[in-house]
Amino acid sequence: TSFIQHKTVSEDTLAYLRTEREFKNCLLTEQPNGDWAKTILRQFFFSCYQYYFYTELQQSEDSRFAALAVKSLKEVSYHLRWSSEWVIRLGDGTGESRKRLSVALEELWAYTGELFHPAPYEQALLAHGLSVNLPEIKNAWETRVKEILTEATLDLPANSFMQSGGKTGIHTEHMGYILSEMQYLQRTYPGAEW
Repeated sequence: TSFIQHKTVSEDTLAYLRTEREFKNCLLTEQPNGDWAKTILRQFFFSCYQYYFYTELQQSEDSRFAALAVKSLKEVSYHLRWSSEWVIRLGDGTGESRKRLSVALEELWAYTGELFHPAPYEQALLAHGLSVNLPEIKNAWETRVKEILTEATLDLPANSFMQSGGKTGIHTEHMGYILSEMQYLQRTYPGAEW
């Protein structure tokens, strides 16, 4: 049984005391930084998703969610603009920067489909008017991504296979490394506060 089911939930228990399976995130977000082009492209894909997600979430029937969306949209707009500029710069830059961005595109594209496939808990939130209909924002996301990649003189990959599982707690090997680093102090010194 999960630790969280038996204890009071706090920011610390959510971040430091959950197991890998208890994290429900898109696989795209756990891909390692590595090459600068890969880091930038991952940021661009996710910021673009967040932009359309928060734009729609402003209509949530829960005023707290709507307010959070308004506040988040300002920050995400900056990240989207910044990462878009870098994608264009790298794609339409030197031969080396273009090559690196092309490799990143081939590696990361398969992780973008999961963004728009709602997990059961996302469907439940939507049924109560609290969240966003993810398939409905996919077209806007794809249009924006294609525009930026076209400016970067790149095409979308032909590969249509999409990875999934992160939203239901099934992760890539990278998640273990992230949690190991993030949870080290709490697991080494249980109950420590900082």
